[in-house]
Amino acid sequence: MFFDSWYDLFRIVIVGALAYAGLVFLLRITGKRTLSKMNAFDLVVTVALGSTLATVLLSKDVTLTEGLVAFLLLCALQYGVASASLYSARFRNMIKAEPTLLFFRGRFLAPALRHERVTEDEVIAAMRSSGHAAMANVEAVVLETDGSFSVLGKGFGASGHVAHGQRSHRRFGADRQRLTRVSPGRPACG
Repeated sequence: MFFDSWYDLFRIVIVGALAYAGLVFLLRITGKRTLSKMNAFDLVVTVALGSTLATVLLSKDVTLTEGLVAFLLLCALQYGVASASLYSARFRNMIKAEPTLLFFRGRFLAPALRHERVTEDEVIAAMRSSGHAAMANVEAVVLETDGSFSVLGKGFGASGHVAHGQRSHRRFGADRQRLTRVSPGRPACG
């Protein structure tokens, strides 16, 4: 059916505007980190916030107050998890993945590719997407914790612009490469 009643449309407009304003207010209080996708938990919170907003807008069974409480709960949980990960290495390791080195100096790191279930073709596609026409122009490809690829061109160590703390998975023995903090004149891998 295309139309039930003016009341239903009016409810969506009023509740939608108030729910949106409440969500924006909470996001401003909790900061940019709330909607970041730095790890799986952040993604879950972002999706849950969107789902909650849709439910508040379209379901007559959920009141505006219940929706706002749900927003508050999700933002508080995300804030709490992010804060706890700052102070507890054990907690941080439990909820966050590490970036994984998939390609380094002309070699695909097969154990890392298998572990992350990424194909060589997907890594090559990431290289192309970042503007590198040839693998010879790429120093490293890292699978980030949010599932995106970082492609580092040749000479990234000399310029000092590599992200800090990227490393391959520890279980990969001889294929393990560690990218560390880089400053000019210092090797990028150890």
